[in-house]
Amino acid sequence: MAHPHPDNLTSGQQLRPKRVVTNCPKLADLRRHIHSFAEMMKNLHGHLLTHWIKAAEGSGLTSLRGFAGNLRKDLDAATASLTLPYSSGMIEGHVNRIKYLKRQGYGRANFDLLRRRILLTP
Repeated sequence: MAHPHPDNLTSGQQLRPKRVVTNCPKLADLRRHIHSFAEMMKNLHGHLLTHWIKAAEGSGLTSLRGFAGNLRKDLDAATASLTLPYSSGMIEGHVNRIKYLKRQGYGRANFDLLRRRILLTP
């Protein structure tokens, strides 16, 4: 089930996360980091990634520090993904479709049938 975007929540729906975050400072910190990362993704502001990584590594959240450390390992690729407007979404969709067709034929079909299904199935 998809969750609505935070901007589309009713005032009653907005109160519950605010109460939870108020009672847990670590969640408030995590929410702030997630929000700033989401803004980088949405607006393609990859130039801010190193600043975000430094802030995340300085937080008291172990998982967030680990995520930031992994981003730092391949900083050029991570920065490009948050800067350039290109996406591999369409290719990933085709790969997913081919894997689905392949799974359907396990134990029942040979490669020739799989090839025909891949080429003929929209």
